[in-house]
Amino acid sequence: MSSNLITALRARCMAAAATSVVAIAFVYAGSPARAAGAASGGPEAPFLSENDQAMTRMMDGMSIKPSGDVDRDFVAMMVPHHQAAVDMAKAELKYGHNEQLRRLAQEIVVTQQQEITVMRRAVGDELPRAAASPMQPGAMPSSTSSHDARSHDSMTMK
Repeated sequence: MSSNLITALRARCMAAAATSVVAIAFVYAGSPARAAGAASGGPEAPFLSENDQAMTRMMDGMSIKPSGDVDRDFVAMMVPHHQAAVDMAKAELKYGHNEQLRRLAQEIVVTQQQEITVMRRAVGDELPRAAASPMQPGAMPSSTSSHDARSHDSMTMK
């Protein structure tokens, strides 16, 4: 894999991780409206529950024991971060109504899964079996699967 691609991926992932710190702090602090919605069992409760679960898995997954290999540690921390984005986007697809946000959520699922695959390949990890794309009618891949890896070699970093 090209060192330019790895450098671009590393820079993009670090920027995403830094930006997420604020969002994570807000979610963990909890807002009164969010807490009230979940506690009351209102219509938003299942969505909030799935997002809370995704955030908990992410925080647990990002707590790693350093291996002595910066690249492996970077991937070990970024994969749960990206997977949480996938899981949260799937919750939007399941419960959301805004078509613009649903399209964005579909893009998040695809691109974050692609980036997970690129990171895993970069450190020589085995890839899980591919699942159907969320863009296919009726398809909702499980949160532990990756998007089809064939398109990743042509992926460009912004």
